[in-house]
Amino acid sequence: MRDRFARVVLVALLVLAAAFVARPYLDRLMFAATTPRAIEPRGNLSEAERSTIEIFERASPSVVQIAGRTSGGEAAAEAEEEGVKSGSGFVWDQAGHVVTNNHVVEAVASLAVRLASSEVYEANVVGTAPNYDLAVVRIQGAQRLPPPLAVGTSGDLKVGQFAYAIGNPFGLDQSLTTGVVSALKRRLPTSGGREIAGMIQTDAAINPGNSGGPLLDSAGRLIGVNTAIFSPSGSNAGIGFAIPVDVVNRVVPELIRNGRVATPGIGIAVASEGLATRLGVEGVVVVRTIPASPAERAGLRGIDPATRALGDVIVGANGKPVRHLADLTDQLEQIGIGHKVELTLRRDGGSRTVEVEIIDIGRTPS
Repeated sequence: MRDRFARVVLVALLVLAAAFVARPYLDRLMFAATTPRAIEPRGNLSEAERSTIEIFERASPSVVQIAGRTSGGEAAAEAEEEGVKSGSGFVWDQAGHVVTNNHVVEAVASLAVRLASSEVYEANVVGTAPNYDLAVVRIQGAQRLPPPLAVGTSGDLKVGQFAYAIGNPFGLDQSLTTGVVSALKRRLPTSGGREIAGMIQTDAAINPGNSGGPLLDSAGRLIGVNTAIFSPSGSNAGIGFAIPVDVVNRVVPELIRNGRVATPGIGIAVASEGLATRLGVEGVVVVRTIPASPAERAGLRGIDPATRALGDVIVGANGKPVRHLADLTDQLEQIGIGHKVELTLRRDGGSRTVEVEIIDIGRTPS
């Protein structure tokens, strides 16, 4: 009896072991999907998805890729290959004008624009504004152009509202990234030695190649031109910057008309913010005045070259506080060339005010 029970148990164990070993083969035989699986209906897209898709489909045809060959084969920060600079841009009008960044077209010997339709055309630079990192190029020979982007305003932007960036990161054309407006009124230095005030900060992914592309709001309107990222690695770190559209809408028509933008100024050279901080000074430190400039005629005083004694520190303009150079240049732009600005100066521990004429310093040798 015991032998029979042992044999039954042994057989059962052998059956279980065989089933365990054979299970993968049985599963493959009985359950393997050897034909295409049935597609499950997904239902309607969410409202947010439909909105994003609509924005991209409406705006992306107007976004272009810009490539320029640098003179002498210079390597560039956004080069896909040695001697080639690549960036983004967007159609501004039906005359073929395209807006991009100045640093995308700077020092290039030839330019080409690639439309979303994959058509490629030669282009020439119409005008540049290094102080705003903006440039306008014109497409040559295109018979039909995509419609210009709708223009919004940056004056009523709110931190937290949606933002959409379209461009050509790393040469990958027609890329969409989404995020929010992360901050407003940032300051960003430009290659022209000035600062752009009121910059838009966004966490929409911006990478090399996105420069010059549009930043859009949830209505698909242009609210900025993507220009820079803050990243130790050079790739997206969630902090990107865009030139506010109110600046773009003022500068671009002037570039189309004149090829340049007047630069309001009073004829001074100023110290860096780092130096002002080390000196414990809040305001714009005047290093020197340009000979025969309005600043010199108004009696502004720079740093004494012999004693290195501090001269004038500009702390106010037309009753508005001046803590940084961008505060001063912003006031000069608002007042305009040909008008006078009332400056509040701190000198030798005292305070005084002077009126200084605003001129176009771009036409004045420094």
